[in-house]
Amino acid sequence: MYSILRSVHSYWAYFVLILLVLAILNALRGRISGKEFGAKDLRISLFGLIFSHIQLLIGLILYFVSPWFDQWSALGMGVMKDAQTRLYLVEHPITNLLAIVLITMGWSMHKRQTTSSKKFLRIALFYSIGLLLLLSRIPWDSWM
Repeated sequence: MYSILRSVHSYWAYFVLILLVLAILNALRGRISGKEFGAKDLRISLFGLIFSHIQLLIGLILYFVSPWFDQWSALGMGVMKDAQTRLYLVEHPITNLLAIVLITMGWSMHKRQTTSSKKFLRIALFYSIGLLLLLSRIPWDSWM
């Protein structure tokens, strides 16, 4: 089960990254060109949000079935002394959770805006910060 979830989590990450980049580029283009926030813009941003939430759910399940999770029992707070264990058990989950919260905030804030320019700005800003956080904690050496 662990290996299947790990593969799904890794492959789904590609979709999330691509959709977030598309949503950010679309928002920047819309903001710069001054166009109206339309159905296509809404869908691109919404798919970025939905795919990132699905990734979070897969990641949470993976966290608890992972062999890394047993390190909490074996090492206790010693987890913080080992860089790789700390990455998988503390840094990756917390940073990515924060990234998803920021992406969700961007989505929620854009809905409250009355002008298209501000809608695009909220999406571009919060999705960009979320994407940077996601990229900062990907375990690149073990990712596919």
